[in-house]
Amino acid sequence: MRTLVCSLLFLACQCFGQVGSAASPPKLESAARLPVTRVILYKNGVGYFEHAGRIRGKQNVNVDFTTAQLNDVLKSLTVLDLGKGRITGVSYNSVAPLGQQLGGLRLPVGENASEADFIAALRGARLEVRNGESSATGRLLSVDKKEVPGKDDKKITFNELSVVSDGGEIRSFGLTPATSVRIMERDLNDEVGHYLHLIASTRDRDVRRMTISTAGDAERRLLVSYISEVPVWKCTYRIVMPPTGKPLLQGWAIVDNTVGEDWSNVELSLVAGAPQSFVQELSQPYYTRRPVVPLPENAMITPQTHEATLEESPPPASAAAGVVGGVPGGVPGGQMGGVIGGIMSSTVPSGITAGIESSVNNGELIADMIESGTEVGGSQEVGDLFEYKLKDHVTIRKNQSALVPILQMRIEAEKVSVWNPSQDCVLRALWVTNNSDLTLDGGSFNILEGDAFAGEGLMDPIKPGEKRLLSYAADLGLVVDAKEKDDNRKVTKIVISHGVMVQTRADRQERTYTIRNRDHSPRNVVIEHPARPGWKLEDGQTPDETSASFHRFRLTVEPKKTATLKIVELHPVSSRWELTNITDKEMTYFAEGKMITAEVEQALRRVVTQKNEVASFDAEIGSRKAQMVSLSEDQQRLRENLKALKGSAEEKALVERYARELNTQEDRVQAFQKELGDLHQKREAAQRTLNEMIQGLQLETTI
Repeated sequence: MRTLVCSLLFLACQCFGQVGSAASPPKLESAARLPVTRVILYKNGVGYFEHAGRIRGKQNVNVDFTTAQLNDVLKSLTVLDLGKGRITGVSYNSVAPLGQQLGGLRLPVGENASEADFIAALRGARLEVRNGESSATGRLLSVDKKEVPGKDDKKITFNELSVVSDGGEIRSFGLTPATSVRIMERDLNDEVGHYLHLIASTRDRDVRRMTISTAGDAERRLLVSYISEVPVWKCTYRIVMPPTGKPLLQGWAIVDNTVGEDWSNVELSLVAGAPQSFVQELSQPYYTRRPVVPLPENAMITPQTHEATLEESPPPASAAAGVVGGVPGGVPGGQMGGVIGGIMSSTVPSGITAGIESSVNNGELIADMIESGTEVGGSQEVGDLFEYKLKDHVTIRKNQSALVPILQMRIEAEKVSVWNPSQDCVLRALWVTNNSDLTLDGGSFNILEGDAFAGEGLMDPIKPGEKRLLSYAADLGLVVDAKEKDDNRKVTKIVISHGVMVQTRADRQERTYTIRNRDHSPRNVVIEHPARPGWKLEDGQTPDETSASFHRFRLTVEPKKTATLKIVELHPVSSRWELTNITDKEMTYFAEGKMITAEVEQALRRVVTQKNEVASFDAEIGSRKAQMVSLSEDQQRLRENLKALKGSAEEKALVERYARELNTQEDRVQAFQKELGDLHQKREAAQRTLNEMIQGLQLETTI
């Protein structure tokens, strides 16, 4: 919001000269009201307001608001003395919440107190109570509810006052319409008056008057600006289709004045943008909640606290025949408007409603009106903001609404019939090109064609130079039938590189659209074909344009004829294989499924053969290691047996036998170690050959 206020302040400084030139600010008397001179309405539900006038000397001026406006005004108020004076202060009748104000009174009574509650709040006060001929003067002791028996065993409940008289006597009085209570203490009477004044002020709490105090000598101009919550303005369009020439686009805005003050001869601008804004309760007094700290016994420390185009293809030469109003790209002439505060503005002619009703009954008058009445201002985009600035000042009384013109221009539009798979019928539409420098805000539109109403629809915002389909009616003269044919193809391409084989196959889908024109006039038909992720059109098929969800193809269907449109899409699917993981079984699968060519098969066979050779060395090495483990275990057994022998004559033969076996096994271990060394060398050589073969294999082929 800080950025918004700065921008609006810059707007005010730049534009004040224009406001003064269009209508000089009125001279104000002492404490006069400062009228609204300029209004800018935004699409996010806020409005920018300027009040301007002439002041002299030390003069005060008033600006009235409602309570709903006050928070926004306090957050954004800017006051400028545009002469040799100064602003000395701004004050307003701030009202704290009623409950907070009542809490400051001596009377412990709420906002919606009953008679009994009010009198009970006077406990201890000196009163005079009368009920018929009975009376008593003293201090109020209490107000209690009493029950007495009634008819049919029902009990009657009433309130009873108890008063301690000056003589010490306790007197009780039923609180009935005949009972009067008079407060005898002057201070308490004043407090009751204050209470009633606060209660009465709730009727006027919707009115806030801000007084701006100034100081200076000569006559000078004063400018006050702020933002306020307002209803969102709406756009609605009319498109008039003449027999010849370009269509007329006429834009209107629906504006509501609900701020509680008349807009008399104000400069009105409508901004189709949404600057950041928020609500903050600045007008309400804010109280912090303090902790309650008990008295310490000892020392204690202090407590801590229709989709837009994404891609556009050049239209075929034959498409120009369907354009209404000639060749696209022309920009209507007119006065160039100024740029206000960096926001695009456009000047709109006054009196554009004149002659419309009679023109729709005469196509030639429409063309004449367009040529003489179209006037479009200059434009400039800054971010997402763009502005429609009315040429003439407007007057809208408070609590009233108005339909104000915002633009009138010729547009490029092609009449087409649109078929979409989600629709049950073919739609009549205009393929509109925004050939102006203006952004067309979103809203409803109405088509006038052939001296009558032709249909209506909705449109999203259209940027300058953007093309958009606007459908408005059903086309009963066309019938469209769509049929699909799927074809799951085999592998179409193989690429081997850096030890990886990538197989690419393509799922193929063919969709045929059959269009029958039953009417007596030709049709320019737009087929919206779904644009699916991962699918691409076959080479040679180019749509006129592509949106986020559809490819749009255009074709012409002659009267009483049938035309077809065939669209083929391919969905490539890739499979990745590491060459080091390919086995003989997979080679058989590739060959039998005709998934590889003979050249690829030969290359892969060599890789698999070399891979098998490495695997055979791995098997032999594993076998030798297993044998060595077995020998090691047997040697350990013999050594344990030798330790168990005690060297007797009978055991000497066993010792010699065990020793011979150990010697034989040791020879075999040495032989195995030598064989393992040779096998490791051969295996490493075979692995190097395999690696070089895999890395050196670079192949690309198409099946």
